[in-house]
Amino acid sequence: MLKYINEIDPEVAKALKNELKRQEEVLELIASENYAPMAILEAQGCVMTNKYAEGYPGHRYYGGCKYYDIVEDLARERAKQLFGAEHVNVQPHSGTQANMAVYFAVIKPGDTLMGMKLDHGGHLSHGSPVNFTGKLYNTVSYGVDEETEMINYENIMELAIKYKPKIIIAGASAYPRTIDFKKFKEVADEVGAYLLSDIAHIAGLVAAKIHPNPIKYSQFVTGTTQKTLRGPRGGYIFCFKEFAKKIDSSVFPGVQGGPLMHEIAAKAVCFKYAMTKEWKEYQKQIVKNAKAMANALLDNGFKLVSGGTDNHLMLVNLSDKDYTGKDAEEALEKANITLNKNTIPFEKRSPFITSGIRIGTPCITSRGMKENEMNIIANLITRVLNNINDKSVIEEVKKEVLKLCKDFPIYPDL
Repeated sequence: MLKYINEIDPEVAKALKNELKRQEEVLELIASENYAPMAILEAQGCVMTNKYAEGYPGHRYYGGCKYYDIVEDLARERAKQLFGAEHVNVQPHSGTQANMAVYFAVIKPGDTLMGMKLDHGGHLSHGSPVNFTGKLYNTVSYGVDEETEMINYENIMELAIKYKPKIIIAGASAYPRTIDFKKFKEVADEVGAYLLSDIAHIAGLVAAKIHPNPIKYSQFVTGTTQKTLRGPRGGYIFCFKEFAKKIDSSVFPGVQGGPLMHEIAAKAVCFKYAMTKEWKEYQKQIVKNAKAMANALLDNGFKLVSGGTDNHLMLVNLSDKDYTGKDAEEALEKANITLNKNTIPFEKRSPFITSGIRIGTPCITSRGMKENEMNIIANLITRVLNNINDKSVIEEVKKEVLKLCKDFPIYPDL
């Protein structure tokens, strides 16, 4: 392993070895992360990193792109088949760049954009003032209902009628419930807005038909391959055929130059893997595991935003505890349990401190863990947080985490 890196750069080789060891010895509960299969890691490190392929299959600006065309066409056709889309662009380097390309294609600086509030579960690229969206566009934000902590579609309709956005974004990065894309379409149609559905987090669940598919309701659908899809890091854009030319020219030459063809090769592998029965069962298990984890945490006395989960993640509300989300994240990391502090709806603390933590099950499901292990992990989390300043308890939990991780290796052959 790492033969050539060891020879040229032992410092980087050491860091890579240590990172593999860290991943193998940690329970990774960050909802936006996953472990790519070996076939995808191979594709990411392939020879297609060696040349430029600016343009699109059949219309490149460089010679020698015969096999690059084959790979990109495979990725595009598989993605369209998997999601039932009319057109797809697989070149965006990330989900944010995919969103940027859509905005640049159909709205102008100063136009009104409406997305979910960041502290209610939205994403930076949905209108946050610290993001380019907040700097270039007039942004209006919707949130969740204070009582149910779920999306209030009537309120979204009221806001849309009042502010007349040119584009509405449906999607989130920390929302544990099913999103009703049909209702979003009704809102968009009412005010003549474009609908962009950002499925970065739930793409795997959508592809496996566990979560409703927004394709037929949305002019544009964006997402990433590295989360529930369990692929390489990267983005994509689906759209109706009538917008194909606008989207493609917005991606290149609009916001990107040469595509990362080694990543597109890995995306092609990811989309093929996502067509297998095994992969669909894996997606079902992600949701089963999330529900089992949520129920166990509720049984252990924790409050969950919206009372539970329908997807791969949950938000734990710690506002009734004498510690913060930051405190919880740091204590759990000492026990080799990694997750992230997270704002909760109607947050009263700084986003650097927070009153919540976000927990996701994709990584631990990729290790082969099931409902029984979710109960064990929930109990380990509870022991740490109930004894947050007790180093001996944290050390005991760490030993149990190491044993659990050893029983469920990520890469047995490495």
